[in-house]
Amino acid sequence: MSLDLVDLCVAPRGGAPLFPPLSTGVEPGIVTTVMGPSGIGKSTLLDAIGGHLVHAFECSGRVILDGRDVTGLPAESRQIGVLFQDALLFPHLSVGDNLAFGLSRDIHGRETRRRAVEDALRQAGLEGFHDRDPATLSGGQKARAALFRTLLADPKALLLDEPFSRLDPALRDDMRRFVFERVRERKVPALLVTHDPGDAEAAGGPVLTLTG
Repeated sequence: MSLDLVDLCVAPRGGAPLFPPLSTGVEPGIVTTVMGPSGIGKSTLLDAIGGHLVHAFECSGRVILDGRDVTGLPAESRQIGVLFQDALLFPHLSVGDNLAFGLSRDIHGRETRRRAVEDALRQAGLEGFHDRDPATLSGGQKARAALFRTLLADPKALLLDEPFSRLDPALRDDMRRFVFERVRERKVPALLVTHDPGDAEAAGGPVLTLTG
């Protein structure tokens, strides 16, 4: 299961491309890092891959996931998960219900879904947190909950949009290890956007540098 970009390019509608056409392949369990100056379009690139590109931009080229061209599909049909800078947990839902929101629709039955959530909470180091208010979690706990909410949707690829940038240095090291271990365990291809060379070093995969 690989993620392949073929001559992918993003531009403001009617404007010049943000970067030259990009072609690369990301193999299962590998984290490829995308770096470059602010404003070059790193996060916009992830939007194009995930199907979240706003109307002000257009893209050309193709996104191939597991041998299937998903370029023309809406975001919900691509099976590509996204992890952002902020955990973005729903404040009106408990921690467990936040994770349940991400559960694949292939998992049926209340008890089966509850077991899947409890198992994810255990893996995230949040056992017993099902009924907790997300506001009571630490930054690291929120980040782990957000990651597992994304993974419960069973994505075939993962996009990481500076997910460690708001964490303090010690917590950042822990979360890097935690996230990259999950990528390797689940054998999903992942693209990481970051400004931090330490993130790229910890990811251990190829590094792509976008230039204008």
